[in-house]
Amino acid sequence: MALLTLQGISKRYQQGELEVNALSDINLTVEEGEFAALVGPSGSGKTTLLNIIGGLDSPTQGTTKLNGIDITTLKEAQLSDFRLFQLGFVFQSYNLVPVLSALENVELVMVLQGKNKNECHDRAKHYLELVGLKDIIHRRPAALSGGQQQRVAVARALAAGPRLVLADEPTANLDSENATALLDIMHTLSHEEKTTFIFSTHDPRVMDRAERIITLQDGKIVSDERHHHEHKA
Repeated sequence: MALLTLQGISKRYQQGELEVNALSDINLTVEEGEFAALVGPSGSGKTTLLNIIGGLDSPTQGTTKLNGIDITTLKEAQLSDFRLFQLGFVFQSYNLVPVLSALENVELVMVLQGKNKNECHDRAKHYLELVGLKDIIHRRPAALSGGQQQRVAVARALAAGPRLVLADEPTANLDSENATALLDIMHTLSHEEKTTFIFSTHDPRVMDRAERIITLQDGKIVSDERHHHEHKA
């Protein structure tokens, strides 16, 4: 069974007198462990699609099934529970809690999941080490660079053990070195932990690493290609 199945997803917005079709009849299947990029020009519907997959926005029509559950039918409380346990989010704005250290930011989602304190601590430390932040786990976000904050966000998403990680332009604010390092980390984890990743991106560096590129234009999927390339060292 596919991890994610979208059937007939459409999203319409009212803009004044105008009705805008953000997405039109999207059908998409994503298997476990895929490393996929949603690409397309601004306004093509990438972020809307990502938000619908993550249950942050609901479609006008169609169904989103994740891990066998139709999330379009869930009530708000069930949905937030579902997001907490099944999904990881990495946004370009990082969304870190300013008063918490990097370690506490990563622990937070696991605390909400009800994991015990020691497990939260150990997993948070482990993932912060994996993303290369071993020496600065006690710093608050304000004392971290953009690249470091983005790594904290990735560690936070992954430490919670999600089935699917959604990343909206995760490399937008990063220089080449940081972007490449971050992509390497995510790529390795997708293979080692069978975590599925879906990115929305404009970034050629992300497209270069993606194993599947789904191109959107005017709210429709215009191409869907798989790339099997050896991971570059």
